[in-house]
Amino acid sequence: MRWLVAGASGMLGSDAVELLRSRGHDVDARAREGLDVTDPAAVHDVVAHGGYDVVLNCTAYTAVDAAEEHEGDAFAINATGAAHLARAASAAGARVVHVSTDYVFDGAATEPYREDAPVAPRSAYGRTKAAGEWAVRAEAPDHLVVRTAWLYGRNGACFPRTIARLVAERGSLDVVDDQVGQPTWTVDLADLVERLVAEGAPSGTYHGSSSGETSWYGFARAVVAAAGLDPDSVRPTTSDRFVRPAPRPSYSVLGHDALAGRAIGAWDERWRTAAATVLG
Repeated sequence: MRWLVAGASGMLGSDAVELLRSRGHDVDARAREGLDVTDPAAVHDVVAHGGYDVVLNCTAYTAVDAAEEHEGDAFAINATGAAHLARAASAAGARVVHVSTDYVFDGAATEPYREDAPVAPRSAYGRTKAAGEWAVRAEAPDHLVVRTAWLYGRNGACFPRTIARLVAERGSLDVVDDQVGQPTWTVDLADLVERLVAEGAPSGTYHGSSSGETSWYGFARAVVAAAGLDPDSVRPTTSDRFVRPAPRPSYSVLGHDALAGRAIGAWDERWRTAAATVLG
């Protein structure tokens, strides 16, 4: 298959490109310099002449706090840009895979969010990502919307490397224990996306996160242990100690019913596999 990967220089995009090529796919990897998704003419020109079977959208404005003051900038990439890609892909007969986020939910649930649960974003980032989902569904009938959560990977800034560095520098660290989610390795998400496409999964919404759940505190302890440091150097605290411009979901656990047996493994098992690569 011939794939276009938009946002190919990012944490997810770079791993997706590597995995797809390792499985024999022909991949056109486009960083923002090579494809500005906010430019409809440029998007149309690339997609119309690319001969792609699949367009994978890994582009995103992910500065969650900055989006509170710059929602228009976030909307241009997360919503309008997604619409440009979906429209062009649909016109060219390509399948669209759009990566979204747990932030489209309100974070107030007490059990995993189903794929068809109502969206109710509480932040500018969440609103723009929810709008991007809507645009993809409207513009491209042949789509896969894949929501993920708590992504980490070897390329770019991520929670594990930050935690390991700070504990090594400071000797101890307070990490919130009242936000619960599913740490997810970018390689696992890329693998899931490729499998969904290869197996001809029906158009619709899927949740691409690890199984199980933990808090940021629990994840931090696992990270510190993998880095060869003392996990007891991580202390639990609450979100009210770290007030930020954008509200964080208290509960970001996604259900995987639509995957029908394709779900990613347990977060702690996958972290043990990923740790050496991610921490370097």
